[in-house]
Amino acid sequence: MKLHFGIISSRVPEAPELVLWRNDILIAEPCEGQEVHVADLLRSNNPVLQERAFSGVLAAGETMTLQGTVNKTGLLLLFAVVAAAWTWGLAHSEAPGDAGPWMLGGLILGLVTAIVTIFKKTWAPISAPFYALCEGLLLGGVSAFLDKSYHGIAIQAVSLTFGVMFILLLAYKFGIVRATRGFKLGVIAATGGIMVVYLIDTVMGLFFHRQISFLNSATPLGIGVSLFVVVIAALNLIIDFDMIENAARMGAPKYMEWYGAFGLLVTLVWLYLEILRLLSKVRRR
Repeated sequence: MKLHFGIISSRVPEAPELVLWRNDILIAEPCEGQEVHVADLLRSNNPVLQERAFSGVLAAGETMTLQGTVNKTGLLLLFAVVAAAWTWGLAHSEAPGDAGPWMLGGLILGLVTAIVTIFKKTWAPISAPFYALCEGLLLGGVSAFLDKSYHGIAIQAVSLTFGVMFILLLAYKFGIVRATRGFKLGVIAATGGIMVVYLIDTVMGLFFHRQISFLNSATPLGIGVSLFVVVIAALNLIIDFDMIENAARMGAPKYMEWYGAFGLLVTLVWLYLEILRLLSKVRRR
């Protein structure tokens, strides 16, 4: 018998359980008297970690676990750091221009690998580590060149990124911050707006050689905008934590641990780059 996630609603019993009906998983949440949508449990504005990402046939053997996802996230971060060390070293060598091709290759291959992973989730055990290496090549070079202009900015950005992640993880774990439906919708709307503005800025730069000034300026408005974007990027982590936890509870296939770790890495990369941008603006003042 095949089991698949159903996007439906029902009244939840007193204890958490999975109710099987016509081969569907109907419900899985200990919220007595409340109406729960499985789609809400798995909603994320991260293009990688969306509800449809964890849809499909469940594995008959081992299933996804929270600890397994944490372990694989740690491995991906390690791969990214190792690759970043390579381009960092090249950028600080006698020929810093040698880092350029590696950074460009990391950018292009990372983008292609991310797209492939989104559509071929079963490849995540291989594609996710490769994506981490590609992103590491890009981030190592970007960090090194910014660090030359603003000494110490890279270590500050790394510290802030991991600090924000651990603080939000603790806040989520102890229920201080909850990924309610309203919270998710608000973060999704804000993230979508940010992406639209970034897209417009990119198109303006490519075709009209102009940019939206407040995105890159070190004015109070520009710093305020960057701070807002950093906050929204950080809040995406709460939604990702919630989605991964619910997917593990509902028995997603084992390979989805790699996919969940990959999606979390996407958010962390975005957060790190936004913190770098914010710090560079502050340093320019």
